[in-house]
Parts: sequence; structure tokens; C-alpha cells
Amino acid sequence: MIKAKAIALSRAAAGCAWLAAGIAAADQLPAPDAPPVAIVIHGGAGALAPGRYSPEEEAAFKQSLREALDAGYAVLEKGGAALDAVEAAIVILEDAPHFNAGKGAVFTSEGKNELDASIMDGATLNAGAVAGVTAVKNPIRLARDVMENSEHVMFAGSGAEAFARERGSEMVTPDYFYTERRWRAYEEALERSKEDKDAAAPADFKFGTVGAVALDRNGDLAAGTSTGGMTFKRYGRVGDAPVVGAGTFADNKSCAVSATGHGEYFIRLTIARDICAQVEYGGKTVAEAADDVIHNRLDALGGTGGVVVLGADGEYAMPFNTLGMFRGVRTGATRMIAIYGDDD
Repeated sequence: MIKAKAIALSRAAAGCAWLAAGIAAADQLPAPDAPPVAIVIHGGAGALAPGRYSPEEEAAFKQSLREALDAGYAVLEKGGAALDAVEAAIVILEDAPHFNAGKGAVFTSEGKNELDASIMDGATLNAGAVAGVTAVKNPIRLARDVMENSEHVMFAGSGAEAFARERGSEMVTPDYFYTERRWRAYEEALERSKEDKDAAAPADFKFGTVGAVALDRNGDLAAGTSTGGMTFKRYGRVGDAPVVGAGTFADNKSCAVSATGHGEYFIRLTIARDICAQVEYGGKTVAEAADDVIHNRLDALGGTGGVVVLGADGEYAMPFNTLGMFRGVRTGATRMIAIYGDDD
């Protein structure tokens, strides 16, 4: 009898322990009606028509996009923060030489690489940005460092690099960013400038920015963007990528946006903020707001480019008014990579 009571007490204790463990596990799971974790990325928009790249080149682009998606989604799947997912994805794209960000960035009129990046936390509206850096391996990491370890939002040029060294950022020599493809584009632009110093750069020379938006298990949004800017840019030109509200924006009340395109137009139209404002104040869906801004407002002004947008409810959109945009999305039910106008 005593032994039977002991067994019963032991089973009761085990049941309580199991129940406690179950409650603890339940506390770690998202609410039943919580949106799925998601990440959407881009690698630039432009004159991307089928046949432009060889099958081998297309495969290389898609492989890098896939790696970036998987790196960001792995963070989210483990319960990590949207900010961490955005950073992880963009670092992959900065390190891939195919895109105009980090290694493989375009050259300025002086034959240098000047990099810009920004990141924003939709939960707090904190943001960080850097512009015109020339020796920082991963500008997106430095942008986050600015956000989290300074009282400012943006550092530029030598000041940004002084902050980077102070913070222990990974620094590189200028030759790290060199690729033959980008150097050839620079040489073509140089020859064109000799014929007409005011000649506009072809559309291809303006795009290639990378970016990501993410939604985590806590319902927090984040966005980030990184670029080498415009081929043959002059006089320390800065585009929209490091400008909060133009190339990057995130707010849990509405959406997260990362943009790519002709930055002057994106700055003038505050593209990223406009999309989120239409969602927050106009009651539009993410798709409706993004479509209006890209296909109406940007078109009307003569600008070109695209955005990736992710809403607080998990809805996403990837509109562009160019022939194509390197892009990808991964959620619990979807994993897609595309380059051209139709999903491919």
C-alpha cells in the first residue's frame, strides 16, 4: 500500500512537471492568430530582360539570393529578432560580388567605391545609417552599430570610418571591393564623359542596391538597405539607401520597406515612408500602397525602381516599374526567387 501511494505521488509530481513544461513551452510559442515569420529581399532593379544573363550567371544570382533568404529565415525560425534577420540577409548580399553593395560595388567618377547603408527597427523607430564609407567590409553592420551605440542616426565619410574603427568593425583595403565587371562599367562611363561630361548614366548604372525586410515571432518589423550607389557618381553623391524614409523605413504600426532605384526620385518622394503612411493612415493594404507609390507617383515623376514591402500582418509586396528586379520571399508557406518581370 505504501509503495502504491509512492508510485501515485511520483506520477502526480511527474504530471505537474509535464504540465509546467508544457506551459513554459506554450509561453514561447506565437499566439494562434500571430502572423507567420517572413523575410523579403531584393538585389536591385533595372533593365533585367530574359536573355541578359547566361544560365550560369542567373544561377549565381539566384544562389546568392537563396543563401540570403535562408540566412535571414533561419534567424526568424529560431525565434530571433527581425533586425538580426535583416542584417544576416544583407551581409550575405554585401559579400556576394554580383550585386552593387559591399564587394562588387560600383565605382565613382574618381574610380573609388563609396558605400551607403541604413537599418531601422519597427518596434522602436530607432535607425542607423552610414554614407560614403570606403573601407568598411559590411556597411549594414556599421549602420546597426550607429543605431545601437551612438546618439546619432547617420555618420558619413571619414567620420563614419572613425566610428567604425572605434567600434572594431571589420575594415578592408579598397581593392577588396573591386570586380572586373564593375571596373569595365566605370571605364565605359569614363569614355562617355569625355564625349559629354553631362551625359546621363544609362539606367543600368543606377541600380543594384540590396535590401531586406523581416517580421519576427514577436510581431516586430525591421528593414535595411545597402548600396554602392550610382556608377560614375560625382562630388560625394548620396542616394536614397541611407536616407530613412526614402530608401528604408520600418514601423510596427504599418510596414517595413527597402527600396532600389534612381535614388534622387526616391528621396524627393520619400518612397518608403509614403508607402507605410498610406497603410497606417489611409487604410490601404501593403500591396495597394506599394502599387500606388511605384506605378503612379514614381512613374508620374519619371523615376524608376522598385521596393520590397512587408506588413505587420505578414502581407508582402514586391512591385517595380523596370524590366526586372532581383527579389525573393520566404514565409512558412512560400519560398520564391525571381529576377524578371514574371515570377521565374
